Amino acid sequence: MALIITDECINCDVCEPECPNDAISQGDTIYYINPRKCTECVGHYETPQCVEVCPVDCIPLDPAHTESREQLQAKYEKLMAAKNK
Repeated sequence: MALIITDECINCDVCEPECPNDAISQGDTIYYINPRKCTECVGHYETPQCVEVCPVDCIPLDPAHTESREQLQAKYEKLMAAKNK
């Protein structure tokens, strides 16, 4: 699954720099996670780094983007291959 940032976001700016896939960006009112880039940090870390640093616990799994660990790993590999081109 990709992660999602809920309306409880306080725009504290700590999550964006923690994302190794550059999946987090500033939205109109809160930060946004691009589900095409979010691997829940699979391939980089054991746990999602944005969740680790979020002070208000507003980054749950996104039920609209269900993926297995294997799918997240494949997405990570595809993202890294595109980045290294």
